[in-house]
Amino acid sequence: MMSVLVHALLVQALAGNAVVAKTPTDGGVACLTLATALAAREGVPVTLVSGSGGELSEALVRAPEIGCVSFVGGRDTGAAVATAVVDLGKRHILEQEGLNTWGIWNYSDWDALGALIPKLFDYGKQRCTAYPRFVVQRGLFDAFLAAYLPAVRTLRIGHPLAVEHPDDPYPALDFGPVINAAKAKELDDQVAEAIDRGAVPLYRGTPADARFLPGQDTSAYVQPVTLLHPPRSSPLHHAEPFGPVDTIVLVDTEAELLAAMNASNGALVATLSTDERATFDRLAPHIRAFKIGHGVPRSRGDRDELFGGYGASWRGAFVGGELLVRAVTRGPAGERSPGNFPDHRLTP
Repeated sequence: MMSVLVHALLVQALAGNAVVAKTPTDGGVACLTLATALAAREGVPVTLVSGSGGELSEALVRAPEIGCVSFVGGRDTGAAVATAVVDLGKRHILEQEGLNTWGIWNYSDWDALGALIPKLFDYGKQRCTAYPRFVVQRGLFDAFLAAYLPAVRTLRIGHPLAVEHPDDPYPALDFGPVINAAKAKELDDQVAEAIDRGAVPLYRGTPADARFLPGQDTSAYVQPVTLLHPPRSSPLHHAEPFGPVDTIVLVDTEAELLAAMNASNGALVATLSTDERATFDRLAPHIRAFKIGHGVPRSRGDRDELFGGYGASWRGAFVGGELLVRAVTRGPAGERSPGNFPDHRLTP
């Protein structure tokens, strides 16, 4: 979250604008305060405010002095912000949650997939381009599990200084805690509720595999979990968990594959693993994600590559390279950066 906010903050400031930033409601206060203080010390015109989004959002979004709004968060709050900025005619960049999916169809390169699985847990899947959902052709489920389970069993979490002896190297860890204990409890509750309603637990890491300091508070740690077929009544079926919780859905037809990959009506990224390029080219246009990989994960990309969402996962201007500058500056009359505006949408 800090990298996304500070990046947007600095680009807007370097484009000649004064910037008002708000810390996320969950976490980020200390590091963002330090980053903003360093920028302000160097004369960058930035101001950081902190408080409840419910209390500050209305004032910040509707203030006539603010000409562009950049928001990253959930769809409920994002919808309220979007309504306000559209009514006011303000430039806006609204990145909202979406369920990024990885489809498996007529596929056989299981060694390549197995090598990718641990990397997909970077940052504990607390990133907007994480892949928490696998949509798997039913006839390939056994081969998928044979590649997936050994890979996920290698994951280790804990504290980077938790070594057995002072001279030992740092332990090899894949990720640390989620953002706070409340988020950890939310994820644990969602997993328990999904299982109670019929999801099948396929894997759950154990605390014995973790590395912690003596007496360390571990309430914000969540062991990796994998569930088969989360029930439709569960948030894990249609929403981004934003944590180390994978879900798997089995499908029998291409139509079911596309429907399951589009469960959240729009996402930032998606991947389809299929052996035949022709199959990928035929199915990819129907996947409602902005960036789609053929057997490889997609991300925010380099600075020269567009970044945005599709459907309900993004509103306003897409960004990337010079487009982020164009989104927060005045250009020729009528100029508009590419994005999910009612009359201007990019296709993946």
